[in-house]
Amino acid sequence: MKIQWLGHSSFKIKVGYKVIYIDPYAGEDYAEKADIVLVSHAHYDHSSREKITQIRVDDTIVLTTRDNVAAIDGESFSPGDTRKIEDITITAIPAYNLEKEFHPKDNPGLGFIITFDGNSVYHASDTDMIPEMKDLKPTVALLPVGGIYTMNAKEAAIAAEKIRAMITIPMHYGAGIVGKVDDAELFKELAEINPDITVRILKEGEEIEI
Repeated sequence: MKIQWLGHSSFKIKVGYKVIYIDPYAGEDYAEKADIVLVSHAHYDHSSREKITQIRVDDTIVLTTRDNVAAIDGESFSPGDTRKIEDITITAIPAYNLEKEFHPKDNPGLGFIITFDGNSVYHASDTDMIPEMKDLKPTVALLPVGGIYTMNAKEAAIAAEKIRAMITIPMHYGAGIVGKVDDAELFKELAEINPDITVRILKEGEEIEI
């Protein structure tokens, strides 16, 4: 797997010969066409119809929440659903706020777990620290740290302990919407107090391989 942070909550993941985009919105590296597009919810900074049109071809699979299907011509995907696409398994995890009104629990967005060849990536989307995160144990966790609409750095550090990923990458900051690189750095400082947690802060456009 190759994981590239495009900015904000937008990622491009190369899995074998497949190209997966998650929450296409931020960044400029959208030259490669998508085999799979995963859209966590309908908010504009996660679901850009323009970006989806740019990367889409006839056989691109687009999975999103029920209320966003018509807007981006996608397929409905709900928490608890699993979709197997050749050797890739995609599972939807709830994403919601506990005491905020932006992402209500009764209409949750989607987090995604992408599994391939023994490795997995968890994209938490816009969420607070929720019970469904406990002991997911992905290879890589992508966690929001910007606060206001999601967990802040301190809350995300506690969530990282519950999730128990091998590598954790902060997101949902630095796009002029909410959060700054300072939030990512604070998250790293707080999370790595636990010696079992490794945090990688990526620059926009940077890619890692697992």
